[in-house]
Amino acid sequence: MPAVRRATVVVIGGGQAGLSAGYHLARRGFVSALEQPDTERTFVVLDAAAAPGGAWLHRWESLTMATVNGIFDLPGHPRPPVDPDEPSRDAVPRYFAAYERATDLPILRPVRVTSVRAEDDDPDSPLLVATAHGTTWVTRVVVNATGTWDNPVRPSYPGQDTFAGLQLHTRDYVGPEKLAGLRVAVVGGGISALQHLEEVSRVATTRWYTRREPEFREGEFDPEVGREVVARVAADAAAGRPTGSVVSYTGLGWTPYVQAAHDRGVLVRHPMFVAIEPTGVREADGSFTPLDAILWATGFKASLAHLAPLRLRNELGGIRMDGTQVANEPRIHLVGFGPSQSTVGANRAGRDAVRGLIDYLGGTVAP
Repeated sequence: MPAVRRATVVVIGGGQAGLSAGYHLARRGFVSALEQPDTERTFVVLDAAAAPGGAWLHRWESLTMATVNGIFDLPGHPRPPVDPDEPSRDAVPRYFAAYERATDLPILRPVRVTSVRAEDDDPDSPLLVATAHGTTWVTRVVVNATGTWDNPVRPSYPGQDTFAGLQLHTRDYVGPEKLAGLRVAVVGGGISALQHLEEVSRVATTRWYTRREPEFREGEFDPEVGREVVARVAADAAAGRPTGSVVSYTGLGWTPYVQAAHDRGVLVRHPMFVAIEPTGVREADGSFTPLDAILWATGFKASLAHLAPLRLRNELGGIRMDGTQVANEPRIHLVGFGPSQSTVGANRAGRDAVRGLIDYLGGTVAP
């Protein structure tokens, strides 16, 4: 018989956004559902990873603290100084682990959530959070902080299954070593694609493909620009339009690795090929380019498959948001989603979600 446990709030995901939500829940008087299950206001954080660190556990070795796209302090505990040359996959998980020890948040791991559904048709009924371990958590509110790492975008092209070379996604990339000496297509127009291009091109022959002409931003990405971008993403989310990648709103910056690729003559964009053959790709103009490997740096989408039973998406494929709250499902908050995809945005979203869920719960908070 599967076990049933209860918590007023279940946070799904233990990365930056989930830890921020947990911190603010504790600050507002919510207590551990693991230690005080019969108390009125309780919460638990369910994290699928085996250790602290979220998606940072899986970043490639050469992504150092000097080259990451900004890591912001978790609430209440400043990040200690780090060596800029240290791999982010070591430094960030170490910081997250220290944060968890300092805050003593009720985190269960590894626990993978398989589905979230309503107990019945009453819009205020409890939610049932099912896990791969067989335990179901009965809760009033879910704060979803699952990020994107588990939902890589893998485009499909004719003949893709026939390719005799190596195909890998950013999610699988650990470094350029296995690509040394090969002819490599780097596919994608985002930050990761350019980091891969610069690094791989030092040991291999590369060819860069994007669907659209990349847009490079001139000048600094200052706070005013940041606020403008957040406002644009928030407007799309509020209207229920699908939100794109961060780069689709910001454009690409002339970072040191982009400048290095440009200076070495490898920052040359080609239109997307139209088909894949066993030993290469067929270009849009009909010509053939031989390749040994394809590196799909094609990004990620929000990892929300477990929320499918709630039917949150509209006919556009988006989810209409009211801040962090799903507009037509007040029992669900999405943090690290849409305008809160960045690390600083995830911190703020954790705080805002807790404010919103307290308003929703009002005086009746037992699950």
